[in-house]
Amino acid sequence: MDIIKALADEFNIKTTQVENTVALIDEGNTIPFIARYRKEMTGSLDDVVLRELFDRLNYLRNLEERREQVRNLIAEQEQLTDEISAALDRAGTITEIDDIYRPYRPKRRTRATIAKEKGLEPLAATILLQLIDTPVEKEAEKFIDSEKEVNTVEDAITGAMDIIAETISDNAEYRAIIRGLSLSGTVTVKAVDENTESVYEMYYDYSEPVKKIPGHRILAINRGEKEKFLSVKIEPPVEAIYRKLENKIIKGNPYTDDILKATIDDSYKRLIAPAIEREIRNELTEKAEEAGIKVFGENLKQLLLQPPIKDKVVLALDPGFRTGCKVAVVDGIGKVLDTGVIYPVPPHNKVEQAEKIILNMLKKHGVEIIAIGNGTASRETELFVVALIKKEKLGISYIIVNEAGASVYSASKLGSQEFPDFDVALRSAVSLGRRLQDPLAELVKIEPKSIGVGQYQHDMNQKRLDEALGGVVEYCVNSVGVDLNTASPSLLSYVSGINNTIAKNVLAYREENGKFKTRKELLKVAKLGPKAYEQCAGFLRITDGAEPLDNTGVHPESYKAARQLIEICGYTPDDIKSTGLKDISSKVKDKGKMAERLEIGIPTLTDIIKELEKPGRDPRDEMPKPILKSDVLTMEDLREGMVLKGTVRNVIDFGVFVDIGVHQDGLVHISQICNKFIKHPLEAVSVGDIVNVKVLGVDLKKHRISLSMRDVD
Repeated sequence: MDIIKALADEFNIKTTQVENTVALIDEGNTIPFIARYRKEMTGSLDDVVLRELFDRLNYLRNLEERREQVRNLIAEQEQLTDEISAALDRAGTITEIDDIYRPYRPKRRTRATIAKEKGLEPLAATILLQLIDTPVEKEAEKFIDSEKEVNTVEDAITGAMDIIAETISDNAEYRAIIRGLSLSGTVTVKAVDENTESVYEMYYDYSEPVKKIPGHRILAINRGEKEKFLSVKIEPPVEAIYRKLENKIIKGNPYTDDILKATIDDSYKRLIAPAIEREIRNELTEKAEEAGIKVFGENLKQLLLQPPIKDKVVLALDPGFRTGCKVAVVDGIGKVLDTGVIYPVPPHNKVEQAEKIILNMLKKHGVEIIAIGNGTASRETELFVVALIKKEKLGISYIIVNEAGASVYSASKLGSQEFPDFDVALRSAVSLGRRLQDPLAELVKIEPKSIGVGQYQHDMNQKRLDEALGGVVEYCVNSVGVDLNTASPSLLSYVSGINNTIAKNVLAYREENGKFKTRKELLKVAKLGPKAYEQCAGFLRITDGAEPLDNTGVHPESYKAARQLIEICGYTPDDIKSTGLKDISSKVKDKGKMAERLEIGIPTLTDIIKELEKPGRDPRDEMPKPILKSDVLTMEDLREGMVLKGTVRNVIDFGVFVDIGVHQDGLVHISQICNKFIKHPLEAVSVGDIVNVKVLGVDLKKHRISLSMRDVD
């Protein structure tokens, strides 16, 4: 297989784009670096396409490796023919290759191998070829041998049938036919016990075509089966399968037809059907997982790229009943100014004492926003905060912050290293405040799958999930850029070219030598060599350094071209520091000629201009800001037809969950997202979107809210 051509065809891009991309990957360049700084070579392929191409490249290379491995294994048995070799060349999947190898694969002791040991292979061949013109029983008499435990004609025929059954099962063509027909079958789900209540009751008597069943249902029934509430079967078109096999195998010999029909039945039921069912179930699960991982990744990306609320002093409350509400005040850059514990909610109800503590903190530190975690006792804590704001006429806003993953961070080794003197809940309060100030910088400290914006994440291939979500975090960190002098090791470890060890070394260097003054200084960091520097430098920012370009996304390799451009356009490097070169784009009349003059490509020139126009730019600033609140709303306040503004918290296959400020996210079913037909909610909305919704229904008993986004102004 020509892998380069296969990838070019699959992705509908030029062969040169694939060749260059593969070469860059093989040289050890990271995906963020290739996407950002090698656009001329890749034809400006974006991060998403590059990651998909990288995955497919690995798959096709593994496919080729398996192809040659099987070819060599068959050749070692001196069984390789031109026909087998050609079939291997045509095989497009590892499953097809393994089907070809199946007859030659060393087997454990089976009924067929035992029959072969008894010398029954010639009888099996005679029956399968169907060239006899006498009863099979007469032919079988020749193989009776008590020493080989073939005592009767029936023993001989049964052994021969076992050999034929395995031969049919091992035939790659037959398996391909059966697999194809089985895919037109039905997934059938039944209850293990119909009288048992569970969340899987909708699947107690359920069926759907294999080709149509959506991924989220596959993952749901898989979980129900694992928890022993459901039994799941693939129901293939058995009669059609038998007809196909009989047409392929049986030639119309009256002496062998019945035996072969019985053998086909045995081969299918005992050897083929269970294996094909496993294959189809695995394939459905893999596709469902990939789709689920993709949705999870998209949700995670939108969450991580939520706009920060910069330079604001935040008072964060981690609510609790018995243990009280933990309080932390953090300054504009996340430094902890104050901590404490208040007990304004049941069972303590020390409201007056709590008010004094909070008012003192608000005034002492000039708090501008209050952040309240959305966990246990959140509603009661919110009521306390709103009452205090009204009572004291504070003119301050508050916001409910999603706590997902905060407890994971608080109890982690990283959390204890950052705040060794704080208990777990206090660390959580600090994390909530920082999460509001800079979601990306804080959320990278948490295992991505613990952030809570996916579905069935615990039922997926964890290695694949970790790889995919790690790639999403890497994309987000590098697309935003990282302040070299303030970033935590957690944030630095996701920067292109920097691993955990180097991230710790950067921090150690910073602590020993003070702030980095230039990007070049990175080369003095232990284990950060020229290659790592090339990969990471463009993504790291120095805000008040000696080199103005160090606070932009311009890569050091392009500094010469950038300085020439600045001079040609009548600016000085100092202009970058003061206001940015806002009009530089209008001064470059012909990008082609300018790129040629600077000896760079047009994509690189375009990126340099964009960075010089707004140095230190943060792409998150263009996202909709979080909704700040000053009053409280409850589920009891909701009425059908009410129109509210909310924030999309999670996107799943069948709809989206929207936070409308009542501590219970409402569901907008996919059919209620927009007026036109969409296959997936991600076509219309993303996590973090601010949307208008209409209340369709409220079920107080089940804590369910139905919402619609259709025809809402």
